[in-house]
Amino acid sequence: MSTFWLIIAALIFTALVAYLVVNYIPQKFHWIVSLVLLTTIAFLSYKIYFSINKPIAFNIEKKERYASVINKLKIIRDAQVVYKKAIGNYSSDGQALISFIDTAKIPITKVSIISSDSLSINSDEQETPQRVVDTIGYTQVKESFKNRDYKNMLKNPYALEEFKIETDSIFKYNAMSVPVFEVKVAKSAILNGLDKKLIEQEKKAIGGKEIPGNYVKLGSLTQLSDRGNWPVFYDR
Repeated sequence: MSTFWLIIAALIFTALVAYLVVNYIPQKFHWIVSLVLLTTIAFLSYKIYFSINKPIAFNIEKKERYASVINKLKIIRDAQVVYKKAIGNYSSDGQALISFIDTAKIPITKVSIISSDSLSINSDEQETPQRVVDTIGYTQVKESFKNRDYKNMLKNPYALEEFKIETDSIFKYNAMSVPVFEVKVAKSAILNGLDKKLIEQEKKAIGGKEIPGNYVKLGSLTQLSDRGNWPVFYDR
C-alpha cells in the first residue's frame, strides 16, 4: 500500500474510533480503546516510515551496485582497447583478455619526422616530410592495469553468471569493416535480492540521471562506440 493510502486509512480509522468512543463505548473501557489506538498509531507510523524509507534505501543500494559493476566494465573496455591495438580485433573470450593482460607486451614507439631530400640524391625533388615510426622497446600490458582487479572483471558480484562479451563487425567509411563489441548486464541480475516492484520500476528508467532500459551496457554491436549507457557521475 502506498504512503498516501496509508495516511487516508489512518485518518478514516481514527475518525471511526472517535465516533464509536463518543457514542457507544462506556467510559470505563476507554483505556482499552486508548491502548488499541496507541498500538495502531505505532503500527501505521512504522508502515509510513518504511514506505518512505524503502525507495531511498533502494536508490542508495542501487547506485552502489551499479558503480561496482560499471567499474568492472571499464576494466573490460580498457582491456579491449589494448587488445585491439595489439591484435587488430576485439575479443569475445573474457578469459583470453585476462591472459592477454597477464602475458602480452606492447611496443614502445618513437615517431620521427624527416624530410625526403635527406633521403634522395636528386636535390630538384620537392621536399616532402616523412613520418618514421621506430620501436624502441616493449612494456608489459599488465603494468597498465596495476592496482585494478582485472582477474575478476568478468564476475557479477550480485549473481552467479559472468558478464558475456559479444563481438561483431559493421561496415563504415566506404564499406570498410570495423570491429565492435558489447557487454550488457541485466539490471535484475545486478539488483538481485532487492524489492521486486522497485526493480520493475528501475527497468523503465528513460535516462537523464538514471541508466535507461533493462541493461547496464558497454559498447554496441550496431554503432562504432566503446562508451557505456550510464550517466557521467558514475565516471567521477
